[in-house]
Amino acid sequence: MTTYMHIKRQQILREAEGYIDLAMACADQLPLSPRVRNRLGQRALTALSQVKRSRGNKAHCSYLKGQALRVMERFPEAIEYFESAAELDCENVHIWLALGWCHKRVGKLDLAIQSLEEALAFEPGEAIIYYNLACYWSLANNVKLALEYLSRAFLIDSDYRDLIYAEPDFDPIRSDPRFQELTSVIV
Repeated sequence: MTTYMHIKRQQILREAEGYIDLAMACADQLPLSPRVRNRLGQRALTALSQVKRSRGNKAHCSYLKGQALRVMERFPEAIEYFESAAELDCENVHIWLALGWCHKRVGKLDLAIQSLEEALAFEPGEAIIYYNLACYWSLANNVKLALEYLSRAFLIDSDYRDLIYAEPDFDPIRSDPRFQELTSVIV
């Protein structure tokens, strides 16, 4: 590949990443309208359609396509791309997190949990994985596992304590005395 083609491919990948970042940057605090989200996701997909795939960028392109579809809330399609990316780059925790996130949105908690367990195999020190597993186990009404994973997330990064009060995934176990005990500890 010529230097020009390599630079051009990198520019296109950054362009797609930029559209995705714009859509996701403040999504929790300031959600975009579906029209704007879809436009940004489609622009990312259009940019990615210009990339000539090689073995070296196939996983990244699949991941970005999955992210663009995720932005557009086309979760079943996103799952397909994330699964392809995971096959090619199984050690990339971001792929497993995104895959779990999408599985949760389509009501497949078992697969969401399985995705994050895969992520733990490669990054056992990432608090976000434990936190998300706690959320998923809470939704599955398994207080014991939810609390085990949540306490592990707190040990790795105590800032996750700040998120639990606004996290609706913990609503199923919020009144449990064990949950209250764990989350009321002052650090």
